[in-house]
Amino acid sequence: MSQCLNLDFPAIKRDLLRSRRDCALRGLRQSAKWASELAYALRDVEASPPDQAASDDDLDDTYFLAKSYLDLQEYDRVAYFTKNASGTTRFLHYYARYLSDAKKRLDDTVEPITATDRGASQELKDLQAELRALRPKLDGFCLYIYGVVLKRLQLRQEAIDVFVEAVQAEPLHWGAWLELSSLVADCDHLRSLDLPDHWMKQFFLGHTYLELQLSEEVLETYEQLQKGPFLESTYLMAQVAIAYHNMRVVDKAIECFQKLRKVDPYRLDNMDIYSNLLYVKELRVELSHLAHSVCAIDKYRPETCCVIGNFYSLRSQHEKAVLYFARALRLNPNYFAAWTLMGHEYMEMKNTNAAIQSYRQAIEVNRRDYRAWYGLGQTYEILKMPNYCLYYYRQAQELRPNDSRMMVALGEAYEKLDKHHEAKKCFWRAHSLGDFEGLALFRLARVYECLGECEQACAAFTDYVRQCESQCYRADREDLAHACRFLARHHLAQKDLDAAYEYAHKCTEFPETKEEARGLLKQVTDARVLLEQDVAGGDMQIEEDEEDDDSLLTGRDLLVCEVTDIGDFGTPNK
Repeated sequence: MSQCLNLDFPAIKRDLLRSRRDCALRGLRQSAKWASELAYALRDVEASPPDQAASDDDLDDTYFLAKSYLDLQEYDRVAYFTKNASGTTRFLHYYARYLSDAKKRLDDTVEPITATDRGASQELKDLQAELRALRPKLDGFCLYIYGVVLKRLQLRQEAIDVFVEAVQAEPLHWGAWLELSSLVADCDHLRSLDLPDHWMKQFFLGHTYLELQLSEEVLETYEQLQKGPFLESTYLMAQVAIAYHNMRVVDKAIECFQKLRKVDPYRLDNMDIYSNLLYVKELRVELSHLAHSVCAIDKYRPETCCVIGNFYSLRSQHEKAVLYFARALRLNPNYFAAWTLMGHEYMEMKNTNAAIQSYRQAIEVNRRDYRAWYGLGQTYEILKMPNYCLYYYRQAQELRPNDSRMMVALGEAYEKLDKHHEAKKCFWRAHSLGDFEGLALFRLARVYECLGECEQACAAFTDYVRQCESQCYRADREDLAHACRFLARHHLAQKDLDAAYEYAHKCTEFPETKEEARGLLKQVTDARVLLEQDVAGGDMQIEEDEEDDDSLLTGRDLLVCEVTDIGDFGTPNK
């Protein structure tokens, strides 16, 4: 977004009120909540007059009967009584049929953790066929249902086309924008979509940038949207906090979440991400307080279970953590964050098979979850399967191209496959991106060493040692010992005895190099003695050469004297 947005807040307020009403009438509670929260941020703005008065003509007795059944989750009854309905009530018919299939699938799954996808049901296929036949007559909301069905049937491209059509027909339905966002593969794909020129598009772009890990674009987009009354929008506050989380600006992200909780203390949305930040910073007291707080609000929300799971994980009670992540998945099997976190816990418990299954389920729900791809790479690294490891790390790196951790992992995978030149490129790229822990620099130096590029290795190891000593990096003692040993050997071979002595002396500080350091110091001392002897020998030779030069000069002088004594007639005088 290179240009400033000119937002017509009275018109936006009018649109949000209409969206809230339309979504609430159709039982689309999450979209209605989203519109309500944004409208609340504009509470001091007077809405523009509606383009046309809202009509309740199609809200007959059948609608109110069906809506009451929908609220009570009696989906089959909704579908039965709305078979011949039209308008808003017709939407309830299709929506109820989809929800009925989803509910039965979930009810048939005894344990979501070990469940396998048994494919699409016949009911879902029948619904797809019916909606496909009626597609030219469907409104924006019914197109949304059709797109959701196609997505569930793994018909990705068809679903994208239908969702684009849905947002063009009904741009105020946030749920359709969200479903479309989940199918965007990359930035080029995003630019290729034929989207309506509507203010909702900016919220869609911000959310999609966030999903694509384009954090700078996210902040730029939301900075434009937060101007004016939207500054107090809790939705935008949360999105900005998540952007900082993705950028690994942990302190700033925590600050944003703390501000959000002051404004909305009973909010549970996104609190699982907040708990991840507290976990990373090892803020035990704050995480404990958050866990007690969300549990008091609603102990049966998936976000609550994830917060409590992180709390137990930080206390190294991994079995309890798994129980709470499993509870979150029973409440919502599509909650991919819980699948990923459960995979991490199984890794801590050395249960690689369960970890692999958890990570795969996370990817099944959300293929853009780089943490799940990275977790699979780590798992196969433990299993000593480097080719699989390389594949999964590459997937993670493609999702996070500017994350040095992904590049380091990819480089290590290449290193295990003896592809040192590819590994060197990865480590160099990781160091360029921002090597906060020094891992990339050390690995790069080690690859230089392996390839026999000693001067480059010397420069990299020297930089690594200097950064560790200045406390820019959290030094791994074993890595630091290796670096000092290499530098001591290298400088000794290059006859740079002062530098060799310095690094050999540093080696004495590490148990693994202490014995060798003594030998290196002795070699340095011996080399200095030999050098001093050579210097002394050189001085003596110079003195002897000077004496020889004096003898030669004396002979010449005598020769000159003899020649001088020759007579005028060419014969010597006697």
